[in-house]
Amino acid sequence: MRFYYPLFGLLLLVFSTNGQAITTKIQKLPSYQPGKITTDWLINGNPYQAKIQQTTGSKDLVLTNGLILRRIRVSPNAATIDYRNLATNEQYIRSVRPEARIELDGVLYNIGGLYGQKEHAYLREEWVNGFTSEASDFQLNDLTIAPLTPYVDWKPTTWTMNTRQPTGQELTLHFTSTLPTLKGISVDVHYAIYDGIPVLAKWVTVQNGSNRALKINQITNEVLATPEEESAVVGSLEQMEKPRRIYFENNYAYNNAMRYELSDQATHWKVDSNYTSQVNYNYQTPCVVEIYPKAGMNISLPPGATQRSIHTYELLLDTYDRERNGLSRRKMYQAVAPWTTQNPVFMHLVSTDPVKVREVIDQCKETGYEMVILSFGSGLNMEDTSAANISKFKGLVDYAHSKGVKLGGYSLFSSRRISDEVDVIDPVTGLPDKGAQFGNAPCLASQWGLDYLQKLRTFISQTGFDLLEHDGPYPGDLCASTTHVGHKGLEDSRWVQMELQKGLYRWLNERGVYINAPDWYFLDGTHKIAIGYREVNFSLSREQQKILNRQNIYDGTWEKSPSMGWGFVPLTKYQGGGPEAILEPLSEHLTDYKQLMVQYYGAGVQACYRGPRLYDTEATKSTVKEVIGWYKKYRTILNSDLIHLRRPDGRDWDGIMHVNSALKEKGFVMLYNPTKEAVTRTLKLPLYYTGLTKNASIREQEGKVKLYSINRNYEVEIMVALPAEGYTWLVIE
Repeated sequence: MRFYYPLFGLLLLVFSTNGQAITTKIQKLPSYQPGKITTDWLINGNPYQAKIQQTTGSKDLVLTNGLILRRIRVSPNAATIDYRNLATNEQYIRSVRPEARIELDGVLYNIGGLYGQKEHAYLREEWVNGFTSEASDFQLNDLTIAPLTPYVDWKPTTWTMNTRQPTGQELTLHFTSTLPTLKGISVDVHYAIYDGIPVLAKWVTVQNGSNRALKINQITNEVLATPEEESAVVGSLEQMEKPRRIYFENNYAYNNAMRYELSDQATHWKVDSNYTSQVNYNYQTPCVVEIYPKAGMNISLPPGATQRSIHTYELLLDTYDRERNGLSRRKMYQAVAPWTTQNPVFMHLVSTDPVKVREVIDQCKETGYEMVILSFGSGLNMEDTSAANISKFKGLVDYAHSKGVKLGGYSLFSSRRISDEVDVIDPVTGLPDKGAQFGNAPCLASQWGLDYLQKLRTFISQTGFDLLEHDGPYPGDLCASTTHVGHKGLEDSRWVQMELQKGLYRWLNERGVYINAPDWYFLDGTHKIAIGYREVNFSLSREQQKILNRQNIYDGTWEKSPSMGWGFVPLTKYQGGGPEAILEPLSEHLTDYKQLMVQYYGAGVQACYRGPRLYDTEATKSTVKEVIGWYKKYRTILNSDLIHLRRPDGRDWDGIMHVNSALKEKGFVMLYNPTKEAVTRTLKLPLYYTGLTKNASIREQEGKVKLYSINRNYEVEIMVALPAEGYTWLVIE
């Protein structure tokens, strides 16, 4: 494999034949004028509107929204020379790199790039004019500026916190090559900058305008040489801290971990051997980030076709504070993937008997529930697209819709064996025995897998199902088969299966179908993932479950918004639990049933209430209606951003607080006492993110309002009495 990256060879100054046309376009752009940060974007991001401008005499393009700035020099080739958080003026570029890389037919090419920098610990402005380009790199040929186009054509059909698609500006840099072997092949590098948040998205598209098939081994859609996070004389790449003030997230993430950091399969921190003035003796400082899919793409692109890379979202952070950085990530999801703020009230039904399904739909109508999910073990089989099966479930959907209730269901893909010809082949053993994450699993790119996808599409479109709860596929399942029709072999199996799966989710999302999926596909249209739990914990006693569930909520909402995670309440036996673990008969465990509902709904987290019914007596029905009515009264603030007050430990109070400066209810505090005795505590409530600055009106539950002064740390002190093994809530206005 050849790599065109001139470290010691001849550097050539290359001017684009369209250089004057590019300059003319840039000259027509407004000149960049630095502004001031007037408000905290986490409280009010409205002043910060995305713009694409020019500076330094039209030599540079500037992408900015008043919160961040990325400046790209366009001649003699395109390269980022300035990348800053404008709130802190922190610089994220110490050395110039190409804007992207692509490996075609085993040869690696740079997309853009400038050369001549000798010191790589920092980049001086006066050096840039002397930089040159390399003839073998793809050269900037043209540029396009347009309003941001949403990645998913989302159609919300359930309750949604944020109903707006993201807005901003999109810059596309068009590159071509002067090499005869690359004639007709063009590469576009796309940048999207968003209104109101310090986020920039980046991706690459490749167009094959040649008369031959093109093998794309890999696309690296981002390369940044960043300042190091720490300085150590001795230490390996794995041991040393990676830069933490810029957060990267991409849509190539899987691992069934329920956390992005453990799911990311495309962010690679590397060393920089050019950086010879670094402190580390062996040049092992992690200070170059490259974004590309693990194991490569290795696909064939036919003539006339276009291939898109993965998408990368870059969030520039202004602190090391865990809560603020978590809030920033949650705001990013709410903006770039607003479908993650959909949060319907649902239950899990363990039957597909039409009589029982209609009974539960009626119970949902009575109590305010909005969706029924035909659960695992219910007997639902979406792979059965026979006329009789379609007719049965279409009739149930029609009945649900007549009551204002939505209906969907569960489908198992992984953790099952189909046949030796269909299952994923372990690349080590060459057998369909141990290659899957959970033992056996079919390959999504087998003929069976392709048929499975089509059956789901057929079933959902013909029945009108409103939700898919998907168990797999788990695309970490590499497949070494060379006979599956959808992929050629091991090297393209992961990419192909990922594309098939993400394609299904985008299709569902754009039809208004809600999606519970097992992995981190939020950026491709999924709505919810497990908040984080251990299944056997739902076999433990109700007393244990109450505290464990609150711990799961507390721990699972640092990076995820409440609407992005689901919990679990076993109304009936699950994973071997005894009578002490379940809630049936519901009327006999009404206190526990109510508290479990309050814990989840009070956090804005939907739980899977799995069983045969929502209520069994009028008293139970009244309790369910009371909790759902309370939740819907405060629904917007309960789905708003969450501040962590004290983690549940079973020894003293614990609590969380929702904040939203745009609402009448600026804050909503949920407090719990797990002990056997009533307690009184004086709490300091951090009100900064409520937007309140001087005074706060606070009431306990529906009681009398009291006025509190906010101190210089944006806190109020409040005394609260908590009943034994009970809870209360506070409303802040």
